[in-house]
Amino acid sequence: MKTIKMIVGLGNPLNQYYNTRHNVGYWFINMLSDFHKISFKFKKSFLGYIANVTVNNHVIYLLRPHVFMNVSGISVYSVSSFYKIDLSDILIVRDELDLFPGIVKIKFGKGHNGHNGVKSIINHFPMKNDFMQLCIGIGRPIKKKNVSTFVLKAPEKLEGNTIKKAILEFILLTKDNIYKKNFLKNKKIIINQ
Repeated sequence: MKTIKMIVGLGNPLNQYYNTRHNVGYWFINMLSDFHKISFKFKKSFLGYIANVTVNNHVIYLLRPHVFMNVSGISVYSVSSFYKIDLSDILIVRDELDLFPGIVKIKFGKGHNGHNGVKSIINHFPMKNDFMQLCIGIGRPIKKKNVSTFVLKAPEKLEGNTIKKAILEFILLTKDNIYKKNFLKNKKIIINQ
């Protein structure tokens, strides 16, 4: 199929993690639901919060898994099984260390680039098709060994605002076409701090 049927925003569910860099997938999915004026409902069977939005007569499910990042796949797979959605028809939104804050970029393929949330999702699907990821830049810490501390910390205020501005620009750019795979391919937003 040529359309996105589900968008998943990755993050960690506890309040203490909400403003952290690792939770920018949650930031995106919440900003997207606010933009479309829809609200999430918790579904125990999906281990997450779910909503749906209709864009140009295309229904897209929005999912915010309510499990820790490293086991996100269990929530994503339960929703995809219920609604008969292939991995290739899912847009996964997550943080990306290899992009600077203010850069948001679509990636297409089978890889996870070391992201444990994406790795968990791939592991739950029997068919390992190419799929789309919306990678939200958070930058890297100076020392490699500090990565886990870095992603679980809130960005500086200016950095956080730049990330949110890039997310909003992406939502505005794709508002009528977010379900079209061909439109999304190679899309990139760059906001200068």
